Amino acid sequence: MIMDGQGGGIAAALIKGLRRSLGNDLEILAIGTNSMSTSAMLKAGANKGATGENAVVQTAKNVDIIIGPIAILMADSMMGEVTSKMATAVSSSQAKKIIIPLTQENLRLVGVSAEPLPHLVDQVIEIIKAIK
Repeated sequence: MIMDGQGGGIAAALIKGLRRSLGNDLEILAIGTNSMSTSAMLKAGANKGATGENAVVQTAKNVDIIIGPIAILMADSMMGEVTSKMATAVSSSQAKKIIIPLTQENLRLVGVSAEPLPHLVDQVIEIIKAIK
């Protein structure tokens, strides 16, 4: 499961990178906080997509891996798009979580170097390859 909000640009970049490196055998579920982000992820190559709080809550229970920006763990982030139920569902899921340290929130991560998105996508791909 890849989750994103706003315009879905982070997740779209991740999906394109995963498809380029791992092909179409990998099933990618796109879960957006809004329809625009879900649409962007589907256009980038996700197999299936769903939108909204219930989609996040139900899907997070049944996946092996959750990938997304750090905001998916924070209630009221992404200008209020991530609800407390969404953040709780993601953070309490038994799935492995691969969290991208990009945020527009009032948050600083200590010990994390600032990397451009393409470098972070490459790191996610390497993690997925190691898991797969």
